Amino acid sequence: MSGELEVLVVDDEARLADLFAAWLETEWAVETAYDGEEALEKATESVDVVLLDRRMPGLSGDEVLEELRAEGYDCRVVMVTAVDPDFDIIEMGFDDYLVKPVSKDELLEMVEEVSERSAYESEIQEYYALVSKKALLESEKAERELATNEEYQQLCDRVVDLEERVDDAVSGMESHEDFVGAFQDLQSEN
Repeated sequence: MSGELEVLVVDDEARLADLFAAWLETEWAVETAYDGEEALEKATESVDVVLLDRRMPGLSGDEVLEELRAEGYDCRVVMVTAVDPDFDIIEMGFDDYLVKPVSKDELLEMVEEVSERSAYESEIQEYYALVSKKALLESEKAERELATNEEYQQLCDRVVDLEERVDDAVSGMESHEDFVGAFQDLQSEN
């Protein structure tokens, strides 16, 4: 990732938000917001990861998440909350979920994991888009046309390159949840 990762910590418990921020500031640029409205004000295109409490007075974390997605923000969102997950989370557009209490190591590891996932997803998306184009061209064009077309050859080279990276990314995902999370993000974007 280019530049320093920016993290927005959103929690109405100011002491907890400040604690999370202190843990994270050793590695990343961190902003804090103490309610949903402030979170939306501080959510900019430069924010890479949002750590979001679900249960807050006024604008809840669920509503903040909906608004972020509706506004088209492409940041990773981790719900960090005392609310145990239920079936309602299936349709929510977050990237991961931590149930409080959360340790410093858990929080740092989660931010690292979801920020790395962003790179996986863009390459996976590009790979599938290019494979689709390649298949379409192969179904429509004669082999000799494909063999002599420089753009098609570049497309094939890019597919091979991305295939290796996607394989590495998928094998580098530490768990089934990482793999599933990457593809759930792909589905929600399409």
